[in-house]
Amino acid sequence: MAQQRTKQQSKPEQPVSKHMAKTNKWTVGLCALGAISLAGVAQAEEKQLSVAALTPTTLSGFVDTSAHWNLGTGNLDLPAYTPNGVSGGKKADGFNLDMVEITLGKAADTDAGKWSAGYNATMVYGPDAVGYNPSIAGSMQDFALKDTYVELRAPIGNGLDFKLGTYTEILGYEVFEAGNNPNYTRSYGYEIEPTQMTGFLTSYQVSSVVSAQFGICDAWSAGVNARSFQTTPGGTPMKAESFKTYMGAVTLTAPKSAGFLEGSTLVMGAINGYDALNMVTKTSLYIGGTMNTPLKPLKVGAAYDYVMLGDNTIAGVRNNSGYQAAAAGYLLVQATEKLALNTRVDYFTQSGYLEAASVAAGTGLAKRALGVTETLQYDLWKNVMTRAEFRWDHALDASGPYMTTPGPTTGRDNAFLLALNVIYKF
Repeated sequence: MAQQRTKQQSKPEQPVSKHMAKTNKWTVGLCALGAISLAGVAQAEEKQLSVAALTPTTLSGFVDTSAHWNLGTGNLDLPAYTPNGVSGGKKADGFNLDMVEITLGKAADTDAGKWSAGYNATMVYGPDAVGYNPSIAGSMQDFALKDTYVELRAPIGNGLDFKLGTYTEILGYEVFEAGNNPNYTRSYGYEIEPTQMTGFLTSYQVSSVVSAQFGICDAWSAGVNARSFQTTPGGTPMKAESFKTYMGAVTLTAPKSAGFLEGSTLVMGAINGYDALNMVTKTSLYIGGTMNTPLKPLKVGAAYDYVMLGDNTIAGVRNNSGYQAAAAGYLLVQATEKLALNTRVDYFTQSGYLEAASVAAGTGLAKRALGVTETLQYDLWKNVMTRAEFRWDHALDASGPYMTTPGPTTGRDNAFLLALNVIYKF
């Protein structure tokens, strides 16, 4: 939620209208963020331009920090320890700034019978932003744009919503922001899902029980304005036009008549397209949801991800089609208003050539793996999320991918992490 500002301002020497008071407040705030320039402010105030389109804008975000202790595995950073599988700096055995996220936005009016518009602009800074937008400036940057789009609403039926820009992919139990997940580290399922789309997305609330989404975007892989030009192993374009990625999902929400199940959700969906980074076609299938139980503090969740990959070339070697699959179960206990206990059990498997490439690269993805994560959350301070987490990853195929130093010859079958996560939300 946007932070409410109540700081008392001194009485001006000259009468100032309520409208200009609002202008000054937002002007100062946006100048501080660098969203507008001082020169632009001077011109705006001289001309007394209207800020009717600006005043509904909200400001929100968070600062995410952590400390990691990787027991007995040296400088190992598993992909699940960062939201992209890429880190701008090692997190193992040290204190970390994970990321800072700032969002400016104005939601479209949801009143029936109205044509309305809004926008959202989320900016992410810090090591966890590295790799989220690989196309920005053509390299890995510690700045990323996330969920930055224009939102349009048409009064058709129950209201048809459109987004045009870059947005979070529509499938998956977990999201990029650690504070919005039950656990600090991510699941295996999150690792094999796409993260970001640039394109068009439409949503429709069919009823209180059923909602649907459909979208078209540039590429299965992340990247602002990414393109999908299929090439031969030698890099020669195979078609003049780029491929597009298509997606759809349906969400079911249990109604009041379902008793204790009221509010439980189930999501089913698919994404099919071309991964321009790895030059391979991919189809992602997902089903998952959260169910309430007769015990009010207790919820259970489950998720299943399956990714089919077409023929591809890795490190100059031509491979046949393959797959990756992940299943996760969640036990969520809100013991008190401030205390929560969240447990996740993960299973992951992938076809042989992907496993071999992962071990050689030191990414920590075995052919078959099991993960158990236990998170204790206690919110002592206002606006602050504080979590302690223990995670165990085990290679079920004895491939030893959890090496003490990068390389395939010094591996082990187990990895352990103790982590502290502190997030301030505003």
